[in-house]
Formats: sequence, structure tokens, C-alpha cells
Amino acid sequence: MELTESALAIWMFISVFIILLSGYPVALALGGTALGFAALGNTLELFDGDFLSALPNRIYGIMRNETLIAVPLFVFMGVVLEKAKIAESLLETMSDLFGSLRGGLGISVMLVGMLMAASTGIVGATVVTMGLLSLPTMLRHQYDPAIAAGAICASGTLGQIIPPSIVLVLLGDVLSSAYQQAQLDMGIFAPDTISVGDLFAGAVIPGLLLVSCYVVYLLIVAWLNPNKMPAPPHAPSKQKPSITTLLSALLPPLGLIVAVLGSILGGIATPTEAAAVGATGALLLTYSRKALSLKLLRDVVQNTTQVTSMVFLILIGASLFSLVFRGFEGDELITELLSDLPGGTFGAMLIVMLVMFLLGFVLDFIEITFVIVPIVGPVLLAMGLDPVWLGIMIALNLQTSFLTPPFGFALFYLRGVAPAEVSTLHIYKGVMPFIAIQIALLAFLAVYPELATWLPNLIYP
Repeated sequence: MELTESALAIWMFISVFIILLSGYPVALALGGTALGFAALGNTLELFDGDFLSALPNRIYGIMRNETLIAVPLFVFMGVVLEKAKIAESLLETMSDLFGSLRGGLGISVMLVGMLMAASTGIVGATVVTMGLLSLPTMLRHQYDPAIAAGAICASGTLGQIIPPSIVLVLLGDVLSSAYQQAQLDMGIFAPDTISVGDLFAGAVIPGLLLVSCYVVYLLIVAWLNPNKMPAPPHAPSKQKPSITTLLSALLPPLGLIVAVLGSILGGIATPTEAAAVGATGALLLTYSRKALSLKLLRDVVQNTTQVTSMVFLILIGASLFSLVFRGFEGDELITELLSDLPGGTFGAMLIVMLVMFLLGFVLDFIEITFVIVPIVGPVLLAMGLDPVWLGIMIALNLQTSFLTPPFGFALFYLRGVAPAEVSTLHIYKGVMPFIAIQIALLAFLAVYPELATWLPNLIYP
């Protein structure tokens, strides 16, 4: 391959992918590869070093970005709720409520997973928490190990799509920049914008539809194969939780979700302000349960700092990578490649979704959001795609990827906490029906984009 700007852009992309597969830290891999190729390109007179002078402004822009302040606040809220064992209380109450039904425990796990997803937005934390709490219980009640593992993995990944999701916060920020760039490239110098609130609103209907499909599948399995999801032997004699017990377990987390999501959708607060409300509400909820302590606060602050530092360091590395990639005219190369694909806009969207799905096996959503979306986003949006619909499609696609064997992240999380009698094959087999449901929903959303765009257009006309 002749050494041209486009060739170096391709080799830079291949190189960073290889380095990431080797397990090298993501932020350092992105930034280091970009600087190495910038030096090589400058030596070969194929790269203008003045491009790097824009990096300080990019980093300063990240520091001043008010939307990104929501990230540590949502992480803080999620970690507090995890440490305070809110999920444990929810699961016990829901299990008592539905436990007498055939498949009731599986439905309880799915509903609690949905509430935890809306409360925390952190996939790994939800999968691990649900695996530790519910998997032994489901196995003790003679649930098929594959069904139990599949339900836990599927419920745990709902944090990708159900707001307030950290994935949607990051996607909203990146897509907003991509949408403005796409409009400027099209000669529109008063560009429209999209916000994280738009994506939150767009995710509500697809997220609820996905949970409903999961529950319907579990009910069908329980009806057709009662041996796989039996009711507890002595369930009829077990006392149902009282209304007081049920409300005390459900109302606080539901109230927190309504306060956070409702304030955003109602236009009362920005996502950052709502995240602050959520963080404060999580502390008050923990205090009301007499679970707040200095040790808990120390652990929460340490975990929040670690996650937030990782996210922003990756963002800085990705900004440097995309800057050098554009310096090699990589954005023009991507535009030409996607424009020349057969099938036009549909073909381009299909290829991008397939590539993101495969990358989801080896890269976390943060790397994909910060590296891939800024490159392909402006091209797809310039083709006339709706930015909210595109964001929801990407989030659902990554959620599906995180469930898919053999490399799905959710599978690794559960494998790490599952007991010995649950084999890796059980986990792989159990998630297959849920993957089929998600692919069907992706196809349905592709045919009916109004599922994602109707509510945002109604709330933000």
C-alpha cells in the first residue's frame, strides 16, 4: 500500500485496534498511537503538525462541558444505591410478591433489573449484583441454569438503554457535536442541536418495549416448560408481603427514578441538574435506611473517582486520536467509503451497525462512543438520518453485542460470580433467546423509527 494520508489513517486505525486487543490501557493506546503516527506523518511530510495545536482547546472544551458533569453524578448515584443494598431489598420483596407464580422469580429478576438499570445505569454493577443475589435463589428453586443465567444477563444490560443511562449521556454529547458538524458540512450555518434529554425521551418506549418482550418470553417458557421455571413447592402457604412492605421497598427507588427522569423529560432540569438531584436523593435514601456511614461514603467516592477518571482519560485520548485521524483526511476517506456502498443510506447504516456490533465484543461502549461515533456519525447524519433514532439504534446495538457469545461483556461479568454448577455453556445458551428479541427490536425500530422519535418530538416540539 502506497504511503499516503489515507493509507496512514487506515494503518493508524488498525494499529490502535491491535494494541487495544493486547490489553494495553485504552486511553494510553489511543493517545500514544495518535502521537506516534503524527510524528511519522510529519517526518514523511504527510501530516501538518499544526493540527495538534487544536488539542489544548479540545481538552479545555471537555473541561467546560456541562453535560459531561452528569457522568460522575450518575456514577455516584448508582454506586450509592449498589452499596446500600437497595437491589437486595427490591428483589426480596418482588420475589415474595410473584414467587407463587410459575416463572414468578424470573419475572421478579427482570423487573428488579429494570429498576436497577433506571437507578444506576451501570451494566457491570447490575449484572454482578443480580448474579450474586438472585442466581443462587433461582437455582435453589430448581430453575434451569440457562434460563436463570440468560434472564440475569439480559436484565443487567438494560442499563444501556433505559434512562438515565451513562451510555446515553455520552452518546448524546458526541452525537450533538456530530450533528452540528454534519449540518455545517451541508452548508447549514444555523444548525439544530440535540440533547441528552432528547435521547432519554427517545429511549423510553424502546426500553419499555424491550422489557415487555423479555417478560412475555419468560411467561411463554414458564407456560410451555414448567419444569424449567417452576413455582416454589410451598409457595401457596407463604405469606404475601403487606402493602406497607411492598410500598416501602418500591416507592423510594421509584420516586428517585421519577425525580431524575421526570425532571429531565418535563423540562424542569437539565441532565446535569437531574443527576445532582439523583446523587442527593440516593444519599437521602441510604440515610433513611440507616445504611449511610463514613466507610460507605469513602468506598463510593473512590469508586466514582476511578470510573470518572477512566471515562475522561479515554475521552482525552480519543480526542487526540480523532484529531490526528482527521489530519490524515480520514474523515474524507470514511465519507467516500460509506457513500460508495451499495444500498445507499441503508447499506451504510447496516455496515456501520455491523462493525459496531463486532467491536462491542472487544471494546467497551466508552471507546466505541468516543472513537467510532465521531468518525461515522457526521457521515450518517449528513445522509439525512435522525440523530435521536441513530443514538437509540447504536445503544440497542451495543447492548446486543454485550450479550452475544463468546465475547459479550455481560457474560464475563456473570461468569465471574456464577457458582460452579452454572457452566459457560449454560450462560451462552441462556442469552440466545434474549439476543433474538433484541435483534427483532432493532429491526422493528429500523422499520418504525417513530418508536424513538415520537416522544422527543412531543416533549420538545
